[in-house]
Amino acid sequence: MKKVVAIIQARMGSTRLPGKVMTEIAGKPMLYHVINRVMHAKELDDVVIATTNLKEDSQILDIAPEMGVRSYAGSENDVLDRYYQAAIISEADVIVRITADCPLADPIVIDKVVRYFLINDFDYVGTSIIPTYPDGIDVEVFSFTSLKKAWSEAKLSSEREHVTPYIWKNPNIFRIGNLKNYTNISYMRWSVDEQCDIKFVREIYYKLYNEGEMFYMEDILNLLKKHPELMDINNGIIRNEGYLKSLKEDKIITAKK
Repeated sequence: MKKVVAIIQARMGSTRLPGKVMTEIAGKPMLYHVINRVMHAKELDDVVIATTNLKEDSQILDIAPEMGVRSYAGSENDVLDRYYQAAIISEADVIVRITADCPLADPIVIDKVVRYFLINDFDYVGTSIIPTYPDGIDVEVFSFTSLKKAWSEAKLSSEREHVTPYIWKNPNIFRIGNLKNYTNISYMRWSVDEQCDIKFVREIYYKLYNEGEMFYMEDILNLLKKHPELMDINNGIIRNEGYLKSLKEDKIITAKK
């Protein structure tokens, strides 16, 4: 059996919204909600928080044992190395990449992507090569072998900061899959990068969250059908703005060996 490990990348530093991972939502830090939702996925064997070794990120390390998950502290900018080291300590065969700015991450979607990956023997499966899910529901699943190859060979700063570009940019090397939603709702924005995103997510939690229970993507969609005005809160922000910014600032760097 392959060991499937979700690695959640989290840090306090953020260009647009510093400290966002510890922002309060429904009385708890956003990171708490991300971990809690990921832990409800049934196809996972382990969950690890991958943060940096900066002093400001020590509070992220503190929340991990409180929730019964493991943690790793590593490079601030070389997130690819951070993932590689976290995968090693957790003995992962399959890695599920989650970012801590997605407090509406759906365990059902996570399970769907993991199963699609395992059944078809892919090297990598994502939901955003051809995006059809809301921004903030996206999931990436890839093998440790693929991660190790990317860690060894990726040279561009954008490839190391965003973990998976080296893999999905090389379909001649890796067997790539993309899982589509039943309908294209990629125009919806459910991730957190701006203050208006926090306002949107807080509204969703206010209406749907009950401690000890779980709400899902379909519950959010049903809510938005009844209250479409909620989507006006954070419209107009470019999807994957952080990655596009990294591409503009790209440079060749020396990878760790």
